[in-house]
Amino acid sequence: MPKNPLVHHPPWRQLLILSVIAPLIVGLAVLAFTWPASRTEARSLPVGVVGTGVAAQKAAEGLTNARPGAFDLHLYASDAEARSAIEHREVYGAFEVSSRRIVFLTASAASPAVAQLLTSAAGAMAGQLSSTTQPVAASVVQDVVPTSSDDPRGSTFAAAMTPLVLGGVILAVMVAVLVGFKPAVREIVALAVVSCMAGACVHLVAQDYIGALPGNRIGTWASLSLMLFAISSFVAGMAALLGPGGVAVGGILMVFVGNPFAGVSSAPELMPSVVGQLGQLMPPGAGANLLRSAAYFNGHGAAQHAVVLGVWSVVGIAAILEGHRRVAHRHNARHSNDLLADSPLYEALSDVTAESGVRT
Repeated sequence: MPKNPLVHHPPWRQLLILSVIAPLIVGLAVLAFTWPASRTEARSLPVGVVGTGVAAQKAAEGLTNARPGAFDLHLYASDAEARSAIEHREVYGAFEVSSRRIVFLTASAASPAVAQLLTSAAGAMAGQLSSTTQPVAASVVQDVVPTSSDDPRGSTFAAAMTPLVLGGVILAVMVAVLVGFKPAVREIVALAVVSCMAGACVHLVAQDYIGALPGNRIGTWASLSLMLFAISSFVAGMAALLGPGGVAVGGILMVFVGNPFAGVSSAPELMPSVVGQLGQLMPPGAGANLLRSAAYFNGHGAAQHAVVLGVWSVVGIAAILEGHRRVAHRHNARHSNDLLADSPLYEALSDVTAESGVRT
């Protein structure tokens, strides 16, 4: 059992301290999950506008003036260019505007929340561009990269992220704390193996049973495994450096910071800018977007997210190696002291020192 850090306080004071700290922790946890969601709105959302005519220019001006700072507009000369940009995850959607109608190209697989927001914007744009002499027809929506038919709203995909993050923490606890693989290389190999096996299990459930992850099987499995390894290796590294308390540090960072800041149910551009950027630099956010790229976009837009997960994995491996090195160093130092204490020379020197002290 871990030592009670409040053992030197009387019971009434322990209760008082817990009555302050525990509610504060719970409140901060709720705040971490609810505050980003309560501030959801478009912020520099990458969106395309197709065409160079007067209608397209008016559409771009309308988007900019109606919601300043909400959209990062990209101009495309043709429908094909806009579709290619959507498929390569350069923009979330594109408005193809003419004097007769508005065609909105979207990718619900990138973010169902963004697709819904932009669809509403297309309807509002059609109303703004209408005139009494030549009204613009109602907007036509074309989903270039749709979500799976078994997960049309993307709710299953979003729901899977929290268990995945928790799963990475649990893997670290099992390998680094409960079993305690030694030396460091054996622990790293064990984390890699169980991460790959857990990734395969999640892949079978999410893709074959539920149908929420269509696309390249190897890519989705590799994305799941890398995400789990990045989380588990970092948490295990914190445990190696800080002891069992390191699990709490790593787990809190992943579950209560990385997970709510990932923007899985919305999009990074719909969250407060600092939160959205920070979330994509942590394993939950990077892992979720890597998984989207593998499942729906043939790997397009995956490189930066794979790099983020790779960096966290390297940091975790380095922490594991350093933590085990420190433990081995302390063990060797204690062993050396024990051997010295048992040696005849040490005993003789001790006797001489004791006699000198007595004579003095």
